[in-house]
Amino acid sequence: MIGTYITIFIIVVLVVSGLFTVKQQTIAIVERFGKFQSTRTPGLQLKIPIVDKVAGRVSLRVQQLDVIVETKTKDDVFVHLKISVQFLIRPDHVYDAFYKLQNPHEQITAFIFDVVRAEVPKMILDDVFEKKEEIALAIQRDLKEAMLDYGYDIIKALVTDIDPDENVKIAMNRINAADREKIAAQHEGDAQRILIVERAKAEAESKRLQGKGIADQRREIARGLEESVIVLNRAGINSQEASALIIITQHYDTLQSIGADTKSNLILLPNNPTAASSMLNDMVTSLLAANKVIESSNTEEIKKDPKSKK
Repeated sequence: MIGTYITIFIIVVLVVSGLFTVKQQTIAIVERFGKFQSTRTPGLQLKIPIVDKVAGRVSLRVQQLDVIVETKTKDDVFVHLKISVQFLIRPDHVYDAFYKLQNPHEQITAFIFDVVRAEVPKMILDDVFEKKEEIALAIQRDLKEAMLDYGYDIIKALVTDIDPDENVKIAMNRINAADREKIAAQHEGDAQRILIVERAKAEAESKRLQGKGIADQRREIARGLEESVIVLNRAGINSQEASALIIITQHYDTLQSIGADTKSNLILLPNNPTAASSMLNDMVTSLLAANKVIESSNTEEIKKDPKSKK
């Protein structure tokens, strides 16, 4: 009976030791005496105790490998690029993925270094920032082609960071700041120029309207003087006396206007009793002299050209 129990116990231990489970999205590699036997899918699996063993497990999930590569650009700037590669093992090539590569991460890293140091030295630093998608596509293309034979499929390659030397970043910031200051100065100059032009236009328009107003004012004054002369002529006063009387009237109107303003400057005018009559006589004499000059000039023109009299 004891022997039977021992036998049953040994059988149970062997059966239990032959059972194993495989997780979801995982493939188990079973070897028999060190030789590949089979692959086992997720679930409860059975192997021959002592004879078979689980050599390893391969994950079918998408994995990510981050690699930092230091390289030099075409304009001799050293830069660090952070490359993120997403890959997975093809389910039908688990054998190749498990047995062909000793360390797949190191192999992928070596391919990334090779591609980056072949592409980046062809570009200047500014192009590295602008064409990082092209760098990522080159890594994905070359790495995918190289790793297919080992059972790996490259899903995506990304250039997640570009980090130049600290002094280079400071210089780039200074260049960018200088360019922005230049653009700001240009915009400010354009604004000042527009302001000056608009101010000049406004001033020209103001002077034009001011001149038009003065011209209209003088035209109305002349019309009023003409009407005043006509009224005085009807009263028996000739044109010269009427003009002199109008001037005297304007003279006293001016004095009244000056006196009405408390802030007007001091003006010294003749104040003797005959000042007004003297001014009138002077104006009449000036008008007579002007008429004589006009008549003499007309006479000279008639002598020179008798046809002009007609």
